[in-house]
Amino acid sequence: MNTTPNLPALPADALFRLQALMASGQRKLLGVIGAPGAGKSTLAAALLQAVGTERAQVVPMDGFHLANVELQRLGRAGRKGAPDTFDSAGYVALLQRLRDQRADGDIVYAPEFHRDIEEPIAGAIAVLPSTQLVITEGNYLLHDVGPWGGAAPLLDETWYVDIDDALREERLIQRHRQFGRSAEAARAWVDSTDAPNARLIAATKSRADYVLAWS
Repeated sequence: MNTTPNLPALPADALFRLQALMASGQRKLLGVIGAPGAGKSTLAAALLQAVGTERAQVVPMDGFHLANVELQRLGRAGRKGAPDTFDSAGYVALLQRLRDQRADGDIVYAPEFHRDIEEPIAGAIAVLPSTQLVITEGNYLLHDVGPWGGAAPLLDETWYVDIDDALREERLIQRHRQFGRSAEAARAWVDSTDAPNARLIAATKSRADYVLAWS
């Protein structure tokens, strides 16, 4: 496994768990969970870098955001990011397909969320049959309400990303400002939408196989 300086180094215990998970050589699904702004995507990228793109692929849960037009129809646009603003059943179905994918089978395509347009794009991520490790990251992988409850049983291991809330919220504000919100609007969104979601996600931490302090 290799590391390069552009991403944070993985802690020794995380590397040990990763090596143990992959020791069998069989397809494994690793779930990375955390509140908005916790660094899930960065951790997933570091894991991908450690394993190598020839053996691993990242499939984010965010690809299953409902389209903005559907959120408007449902009256949920102001709560984008809450559990009921995703196609949770579709996400669980994809995890099942990834578990069932055979070494001699077809490519499985997954959607990807494009933050610059705030929309998911279908078929943007190709998971090859030869991919040994699928890293899926998102907020609600340990949530147990509705179809979300089907996600965790399909994962071989779950890692919860733990981070100081003040730092996490500052990152969120900067992210919202980067994509066009004013400082006031960014703070309002964090307080009204991201914070309640974060509390819901934090309540699932005890279900994780491993808790990783990340910054």
